[in-house]
Amino acid sequence: MKRIGILFIMTALATTIIFSGCGENNSDKSESSIVESSKAEISQPVSKDNVSSKEDEFSKDNESSKNDESSKDASKASEKSTESKTEVESSWFDDAVFVGDSVTLKLSYYADNGSLGKAEFLCAGSLGYGAALQDIDADGNVHPTYEGEKYTVDDGVQMLGSKKVFIMFGMNDIGLYGIDDTIENMKTLTSKIKEKSPDVEIYIQSVTPMLENMQLKDLNNKSIDEFNIKLKAEAEKLGYKYLDVASVMKDEKGNLIPEYCSDPEAMGIHFSDDGCKVWVEYLKQNVE
Repeated sequence: MKRIGILFIMTALATTIIFSGCGENNSDKSESSIVESSKAEISQPVSKDNVSSKEDEFSKDNESSKNDESSKDASKASEKSTESKTEVESSWFDDAVFVGDSVTLKLSYYADNGSLGKAEFLCAGSLGYGAALQDIDADGNVHPTYEGEKYTVDDGVQMLGSKKVFIMFGMNDIGLYGIDDTIENMKTLTSKIKEKSPDVEIYIQSVTPMLENMQLKDLNNKSIDEFNIKLKAEAEKLGYKYLDVASVMKDEKGNLIPEYCSDPEAMGIHFSDDGCKVWVEYLKQNVE
């Protein structure tokens, strides 16, 4: 497998440029507002008239109701146990390229085990929708490098002759450009990819969550969720497949599951092998 990628050392900024590797722990935190629903139990009183008769009747009705509920629960459990998503083989990704920042770069290392077939990777630390639109000769550009030469994402996809492109950007964009401008940059970048590779299938992946204690003022799990909602809507309008990778990475509070994080003391966004395994499994079960 050929890998395209650049790693940078992170410096903690309020606007948050995301790099692969270690960085300073930013103590600027933001709590996501979480609303929990409560359940109300409803009980019906039994009349005191004809107590014995009513108790017998109630007992029979209650027993019948329990049996019906048990039957329904067993039926649901049976249906659920027989449900199984079709999982594609690793070779399905042989003609695919994964485009992303340092989060995807970690996935490329994991994929050396062949779990994504012969998939290629176009990724670089601090790359995002905005940075991917920079001129190839722009000072400080972070375009990925292939065999010693830099390529823009659209040129790289065309050069590789990929039939499927999986894009995960946004972590480096939300704090810098805001949600709406980042969506516009997504539309521009995918349009450029399609212009040069008209037959390529585009898969837009959601931005994944952060650890609860690593959230920042402008980049946090609340803003990531808001971005993903708009990203899904725009991707589907454009006819792209949207993949909610974040859904299998969250705990009950919407934060990155600690066991899936490889840098809990640095940035709290990159994945461990366990996290990458869940990512790959999700892709295999949801690409078709």
